[in-house]
Amino acid sequence: MSEDLPTEPEDNTQAEPLSRAIGERYLTYALSTIMNRALPDARDGLKPVHRRILFAMRELRLAPNGAFRKSAKITGDVMGNYHPHGDAAIYDAMARLAQDFAMRYPLVDGQGNFGNIDGDNPAAARYTEARLAQASEALMDGLAENAVDYRANYDGTLTEPAVLPSAFPNLLANGASGIAVGMATNIPPHNLHEVIDACLHLIKTPDARDDTLANILQGPDFPTGGVIVESRESIAETYRTGRGAFRVRAKWEQEDLGRGQWQIVVTEIPYQVQKSKLIERLAELIQTKKIPILADVRDESAEDIRIVLEPKTRSVDPDQLMAALYKISDLEVRFSLNMNVLIDGRVPKVCSLKEVLRAFLDHRREVLVRRANFRLDKIAARLEVLEGYLVAYLNIDRVIEIIRYDDNPKAVMMAEFGLSEVQVEAILNMRLRALRKLEEIELRAERDNLLEERQALQDMLADEDAQWGRISEQLKDVRNLFGKSKPEGQRRTLITDAVVVEPVDMDAMIEREPLTVILSKMGWIRAMKGHQPLDAELKFKDGDGPGLALHAETTDKLMVFASNGRFYTVPANSLPGGRGMGEPLRLMIDLPNEAEVISVFPWREGEKYLVASKVGDGFVVQAGDILAQTKSGKQVLNGDALLCKPVAGDHVAVVGTNRKLLVFPLSELPEMTRGKGVRLQRYGSGGGLVAADTLSDARFVNIADGLSWPMGGGKTRTESDLTEWLGKRAGTGRMAPRGFPRDNRFA
Repeated sequence: MSEDLPTEPEDNTQAEPLSRAIGERYLTYALSTIMNRALPDARDGLKPVHRRILFAMRELRLAPNGAFRKSAKITGDVMGNYHPHGDAAIYDAMARLAQDFAMRYPLVDGQGNFGNIDGDNPAAARYTEARLAQASEALMDGLAENAVDYRANYDGTLTEPAVLPSAFPNLLANGASGIAVGMATNIPPHNLHEVIDACLHLIKTPDARDDTLANILQGPDFPTGGVIVESRESIAETYRTGRGAFRVRAKWEQEDLGRGQWQIVVTEIPYQVQKSKLIERLAELIQTKKIPILADVRDESAEDIRIVLEPKTRSVDPDQLMAALYKISDLEVRFSLNMNVLIDGRVPKVCSLKEVLRAFLDHRREVLVRRANFRLDKIAARLEVLEGYLVAYLNIDRVIEIIRYDDNPKAVMMAEFGLSEVQVEAILNMRLRALRKLEEIELRAERDNLLEERQALQDMLADEDAQWGRISEQLKDVRNLFGKSKPEGQRRTLITDAVVVEPVDMDAMIEREPLTVILSKMGWIRAMKGHQPLDAELKFKDGDGPGLALHAETTDKLMVFASNGRFYTVPANSLPGGRGMGEPLRLMIDLPNEAEVISVFPWREGEKYLVASKVGDGFVVQAGDILAQTKSGKQVLNGDALLCKPVAGDHVAVVGTNRKLLVFPLSELPEMTRGKGVRLQRYGSGGGLVAADTLSDARFVNIADGLSWPMGGGKTRTESDLTEWLGKRAGTGRMAPRGFPRDNRFA
C-alpha cells in the first residue's frame, strides 16, 4: 500500500526557480503553437486544421462527384472528432480552402457564398455547402493503403493521419502563411505544372542547383494573376535563401475611347489585396488631390475584375500615371517569402527551394514503399486463398461431401487436404453457386497475375532507380490532371523585369490658384479661393475664433511650426474648401494635443528661418532642412519653441519679458539642421535679472534703417539710432525705447 500524500500544501510543494518554471511552460506553449497550429508540414503543405478538415470530409464520403453537405455539419464533425477549437476558426479555414481567389488549386468545392475578393465574409455555415475538390483526392490517395502513420485524436477515441500522402507538392502549389512564437512563414502559391517539372528535374539530377530549379519554377503564380516585376537574379537569390520578397503589380491596359480620349482599365490586382479597399484608397487620393491628374475611379467589375481609372487630361502619359499610383496605393505590393516549414513534421527550418522539393520527394518515396508493402501483404493473403480454391476445385465432390456429412468439416479438410485455417474458412464461406462456377483457368490466371505483380513490386523495392521512376510516372499523371493542358493550369501571373518609368511630377500638374488659408484658435483649417482680406470677418464654430490667416497658392507647401519644435508639411491643394468650417489640422498631421501651432507659412526654396525657444536659444535653419515627408513631422528645434521668422536684414533684434532689447549681428547666429541652438539673449543670472524672464519676440532689422513698431491710431514710430542697444549675442540688452509696445512684441 502506497503512502498517502501530505495534506498540507507546504509539505506537498516543490521549490523551483521562477525563471526555469516560466521558461519550461512557455517553451511547451511555443512548441505546441509551432507544430500544431502555425507552420505547415513540408511534406503535404498543410497545417493540422486543414488536414483534419479534409480527412473529416473524406470520412463523410464527400467525394468530388458526390453530393454536397452543409458546412455546419462538416465543421461540427471536425470540431467534435479531431480539432477541439472554435467552430468559427474551423469554418474560416475551410472557407479559405474553397476560395479560388485565395487558393491557386482549391481543395474544397464550395456551394453558396464563400466570400469574395472585395473582402466580404462568407455566409454563415448553416447556409453554405461543401464537398472535396479533385485536388484533395490526389492529396489523400493512399490513406487506405497504410501510406502514412495514424495517431490518436485529442481524446483517444479515433485516429487521424499524421500527414497526408500528397500526390503533388501542395506546399508550393497553394502556398501557406502563419505566425508562430518567435517565427513566421509566408509562402506564395506556384504553378503546379512548373513545380512538378522542378521535381522531375531533381529526381533526374539529385545534385541540381537552386538556380536551375528556380529557372524551371520561374516564380510565384498567384490565383489573382498580376505582374511580378523582379529580375531573374533576385528571384533566384530568394529561392536559394528561402527569404526575400516579390514586387507584384496590377495588370492594366489602355482603352481607347476615340477622339483622343482614353482610360486605364485594371483587369488583375495583386494577391491578397481587397478590391473594395483598393478602390476606397484610390477615391481618397482623388478627394485629397494627392493625384491631381486622376479624375475618377469606377468599379465596373462583374465576374472579372474591371477597375476604370479616368485621367484628368489626355496629355498625361499612362505609364507615368500608373508609376505614381504604384507608389501610393496597393496597385503594387511587396509579397514576402519566408519558407519556414516543419521538416518531417517536427523541426522548423527556413528552407531553400531545393530543400522543400527534397522533403516532398523523400516523403513520396516513403509513401510508395509503404503502399507497395501493403499491396504485397494483400497479394500474399489472396494467393493463399486462391491456392485453397484450386484444391477445392480439384476435389469439389469430396469437399461437398465433407461439408454435408461431417460434424467438423473444418478440421477434416485441414487434415485431409493440408489446407490452412484461412484457406478452409474461405472455402466454407463461399456460396454453393460460387462453388459450381469455380473454373480452374480463371483461378490460375488470377494467381499468375498476382505472382507477376508481386514480382514487379519486389523488384521495384529492391531497386532505388525503379522507385524514382515510379514516382516520376505518378507526378506526370498528376501533371496531366492539373497542368497547363487544362485551362485552370495555365500560368496566370506574368513575370518581367521592372521598366523604370519616371513618375509624373504631381506639383507640376496642380493648377496654380490663389488661396487664403484660415486657421482658427481651436485648430480648424480651411482654404478660401482668392486672396481675401486677412482681417475679413468669418464664421467660426461656437467658442472658436480667428487664429492665423495668410495668403498662399494651391501649388504651395504650407509649413506648420509647433511648440514642440517640429515642422509639419501640408500641401495647400489638400486643404478643405472655405464654404464650411474646415477640418481639424490635427487630423492632417500627427500634432500632439499638448503642442500648439506657432506659425504657418508657405515654404520657399532657398529661404532661411530663425527658430528660437522660450529660454532664448535659437539658430538659423535652411528651408530644405525643414520639409517633412511624413505626418509625424520633422524635429528641428529641441526645446519649448516660441517663434519662427524668415531671415531678412543684417541684424537680429530680440526682446524679453523683462522689456530689455538687444540688437546683435546676424553673422553671430549659426546655421544648423537640428539642435538646441545658441543663446540669443541672457536671462535670470543675477545683476537684477529675474529667473522667470524669457524671450518674448525677435525681429530682423537693417541697422541703417533702424527699428520701427506700430503705435496707436495707425501711426508708426521709428528708432533710427540703435547704438544704445547694439551688443554681442547672448548679452542682456537694455530697456526698450520709450513707447515700445507693452506686450513686448514687435509688429
